[in-house]
Amino acid sequence: MSEETKEQEDNVDNTTNETTQDTEKETVEVQEQTAEEKIAELNDKYLRLYSEFDNYRKRTSKERIELFKTAGQDILTDLLPVMDDFERALQNMDKKGDVKTIRKGVDLVFNKFKSTLENKGLKHFKSFEQPFDPEIHEAITKIPAPNKNLVGKVVDEVEKGYMLNEKVIRYAKVVVGQ
Repeated sequence: MSEETKEQEDNVDNTTNETTQDTEKETVEVQEQTAEEKIAELNDKYLRLYSEFDNYRKRTSKERIELFKTAGQDILTDLLPVMDDFERALQNMDKKGDVKTIRKGVDLVFNKFKSTLENKGLKHFKSFEQPFDPEIHEAITKIPAPNKNLVGKVVDEVEKGYMLNEKVIRYAKVVVGQ
């Protein structure tokens, strides 16, 4: 019994060892497969994210180009009625009508044009008799001041200055007294 029992126990031990080794090999193979699967999955996620970002970049680029093309559309749409009024005024001038009525018509068109621009945020800023400010004024020349109060101040405004929503878009060209 002892020799047979020992042989059987050895066989059982060998079988157990072989089974354990086989299980370890399968576990390592399973782990390798899952690692490869994870790599493939991460690579797929990366490619999808890269493609999504590339599409986003292209879409925003197209939108920006489209915005630049139509940026002035709203102001031009608002100015079209003013242009129509000018055309009507020109047609009426050819008829040699009364100068006073033509003047009234041109004044009406000018006021309509001015109010349209002001509604869009355009403002004229006063320069005459104001202290010279290089942030909003462009000095063309200096002349002797007519009186002491105008020294260092704007004596004459050659060209008006304009601001669009608190930003200077055209500096006032002025003559400064010294």
